[in-house]
Amino acid sequence: MAGRTAGVTEQRRFTDPGVKLYDFADEVLVRCPKCGGCALVLARPGDACEHRWIGGREQTRLRLRCGCGHAVDAFPDHLAFGGPVDPYFRLPLWLDADCCGRRLWAYNPAHLDLLESYVGAVLRERTAVPGSLSLVARLPAWVKSAKHRDEVLRTIRRLRATLPPAR
Repeated sequence: MAGRTAGVTEQRRFTDPGVKLYDFADEVLVRCPKCGGCALVLARPGDACEHRWIGGREQTRLRLRCGCGHAVDAFPDHLAFGGPVDPYFRLPLWLDADCCGRRLWAYNPAHLDLLESYVGAVLRERTAVPGSLSLVARLPAWVKSAKHRDEVLRTIRRLRATLPPAR
């Protein structure tokens, strides 16, 4: 109906893309252990990245780079996904804040975008294959709760404001 926009809120829809947490782990923003600034961990540092095989498993060289000049190249000996630290070097995440008495965190701006889209949506649809447990399906109940929507979105905006300028 033409002209019927005043006073009507648009119902935003979110459809679960079925991504997993590790889909966001190629680039992880962390706190630099040297200066405390924002550093970047690259899990796939280029087309010619170095690989090695240990115990029948392929490992890829990782890079940690910060604007202060701190740099580390290493092969991970253990990966740990699912907390407010990067899965490779176990450094604190840059995008991490208190929210609703708990921790809200993201690996990078794309991860933050997904969280914001999901939390801000009024209609949330899951189209992922049953049993696949996407990142969205694994979000804690407090993040999914409508009563926390405003606080979670405020925290996401606060985290987004801490992002360094695009390079």
